[in-house]
Amino acid sequence: MTRMTIGAAVLALLGSTALVNAQTLAEIEAAAKAEGMLTTIALPHDWCGYGEVIAGFKAKYPEITVNELNPDAGSADELEAVRANKGNTGPQAPDVLDIGLAFGPQAQAEGLLMPYKVSTWDEIPADVKDPDSHWYADYYGVMAFGVNKDLVQNTPTSWADLTKPEYANSFALTGDPRASNQAILAILSAGMSKGADPGADSGKAGLEVLAEINKAGNFVPVTGKAGTLAQGQTPIIAAWDYNLLAWRDQLAGNPPMDVVIPEGPSLAGVYVQAISAYAPHPNAAKLWMEYLYSDEGQLGWLKGYCHPARFNAMAAVGKIPQELLDKLPPAEGYARAVFPTVEQQGAHKDVVTSQWDAVVGANVQ
Repeated sequence: MTRMTIGAAVLALLGSTALVNAQTLAEIEAAAKAEGMLTTIALPHDWCGYGEVIAGFKAKYPEITVNELNPDAGSADELEAVRANKGNTGPQAPDVLDIGLAFGPQAQAEGLLMPYKVSTWDEIPADVKDPDSHWYADYYGVMAFGVNKDLVQNTPTSWADLTKPEYANSFALTGDPRASNQAILAILSAGMSKGADPGADSGKAGLEVLAEINKAGNFVPVTGKAGTLAQGQTPIIAAWDYNLLAWRDQLAGNPPMDVVIPEGPSLAGVYVQAISAYAPHPNAAKLWMEYLYSDEGQLGWLKGYCHPARFNAMAAVGKIPQELLDKLPPAEGYARAVFPTVEQQGAHKDVVTSQWDAVVGANVQ
């Protein structure tokens, strides 16, 4: 986003205070260019369109090198990277975080986050942001199953299906459920399929579902990815719909792949952005946030099949191209979406991370 575009956006949002904010943003841009680097973490290019988003930021700000750490890290790994690098101003210290909703308040409570309000703050829904701007929603998707159709004749349509003998040695999560937000929330989806409310109840019920799948010999304790699905090591994976749809595009029919939102309540998972309180490049971090929450950044996520935080506000004024809307999955799956609160996700996470070993006992690698 150029200075003129930023100024126009702020003017539209904030009226008479626009000039002050525009100048502030111009100062941030100059300081970020002087810093010359932005360090991200846990941003795989096939997640939510991040490859194109990062490329867009680089093209707009070629003076800033984007240093990408550990693309496959989970939310817990991101927080640990901040803790471990509090006094480190080198390339191993992350500037910005993209973490699961339940991890935002945890990081804030530990003093790991620096508050910053982006220009488009008012268009981010109030119930998915810290009012003091330590963390705020970036996008959401719904939990789904990705299925290798070369190896799985009958696509499972429910969590209960995954205990059937025909799915022996077939099903995987996307990471260690003691650390990966995506895996933790897959278990929340499983718990809701048993009628459990989000929270501690979904943690207990979800672990029981995974224990049943494991006991049936159907759970594969491997981190599921596009490659493991394509190669047949994990032909069925529970993951966010946007990840699975991106994998389907990448595989381009080799093998053919189904993406299905399981029956019952659809679990909607919100991720949040934050700036490290120990960011070596704080101005680059702020500029990155401004880019992500600009129209360009939000549409970049939507191209990756994610619903960005400003989706409703942008749709209301016709800022979303119809061709992007047409590429999204059927609206029916989203109509069933349930959005657990921060507190519910935190209670669920506590049960899963503390009881996974005792209830399921599989060590995901």
